[in-house]
Amino acid sequence: MERKIINTGDGSKTLFIPQMDEQYHSVNGAITESEYVYLEKGYRHNKAPEPVILEIGFGTGLNALLTAIEAENKKRKTTFISLEKYPLESAEIQQLNYGNMISERAEELFSALHQCEWNRKINISPYFDLLKLKTDLTQFSFEKIPPLDVIYFDAFGPDKQPEMWNEEIFRKIFEISNSKANLITYTSKGEIRRRMQRSGYISERLPGPPGKRHMLRATRP
Repeated sequence: MERKIINTGDGSKTLFIPQMDEQYHSVNGAITESEYVYLEKGYRHNKAPEPVILEIGFGTGLNALLTAIEAENKKRKTTFISLEKYPLESAEIQQLNYGNMISERAEELFSALHQCEWNRKINISPYFDLLKLKTDLTQFSFEKIPPLDVIYFDAFGPDKQPEMWNEEIFRKIFEISNSKANLITYTSKGEIRRRMQRSGYISERLPGPPGKRHMLRATRP
């Protein structure tokens, strides 16, 4: 698929796929959206002392970067597992400016996240382990990973990739999650919320990031 680098509202860059008419992050601000949706409403909200995170869609690595920074700052040992079917090319990664916008340490971490080997658990820092899996979510065997505390559900929108948002996938994730685990996503579609609820979650609609009225957070009882 063709991917183009575009600027977003907060100065950070993201990727746009003309074929799908879809971008990897909000045009209102890539860093702003990720920080609010996945860090503020997910990682910080969940109280597991050493959380295991599953991310659906490694993409640009922005969610992993922000989580790695937070893990270091809070000295909170974190395991981050990310599924990605179409990894970025090195030329695309080099055009992303997240590290430059955040800090020198963020630049180091961003480089480490992208350079580490796929399909192997890598210690990125004393507080952050990363396992990038090159795989298709719809074919993935969830038994291969440990019980989850936080799920960043960051696939392309339900209207673009409907197969990623089906009830069976939510149920499989629910079954391998710990009690009080949180599933967070940027979408607020009513049908997605109902699928989460039918899978066993208690879901809630929260205020969304800039440019979106609402988002969803689901909790395993």
